[in-house]
Amino acid sequence: MRNAILKCIEKNSRVDIKELAVMLGTDEVTIANEMAAMEKEKVICGYHTLIDWDKAGVEIVNALIEVRVTPQRNQGFDHIAERIYNYPEVDAVYLISGAYDLLVTLEGKSLREVSQFVSDKLSPLDSVLSTATHFILKKYKDHGTIMVPKKSSERMLVTP
Repeated sequence: MRNAILKCIEKNSRVDIKELAVMLGTDEVTIANEMAAMEKEKVICGYHTLIDWDKAGVEIVNALIEVRVTPQRNQGFDHIAERIYNYPEVDAVYLISGAYDLLVTLEGKSLREVSQFVSDKLSPLDSVLSTATHFILKKYKDHGTIMVPKKSSERMLVTP
């Protein structure tokens, strides 16, 4: 039951409890109790709305920053990750495999603001060895949602 609820609300966090109960063949009380329990256990960590800021007319710059660090003794990557995720500008921090150790996502009002964050706050941290910043130029798909309009058929209508 839990996995079914999670799959449904992952795609649409605004789904009505009544609708969810019908979809899963149970009653509203069961769904509400399961969701409350998962929220308490931090299985459900939050609810988010996916916004196309370009269409909203808001200028936002999104960046992915690869960070190579020296893990600290007895703490590994956790301590430096905590220092980074506590910055309010930072949206997410992931431990990753490959040439870099952490992937940091953040948003700012301009390229300069993001660059300033990297040079003034991120790069000077003791454990940080290097960074590589990538700016997101266009989102085609985000959190499973296609962000670009579907192309209409360019074929001419043929009538007899």
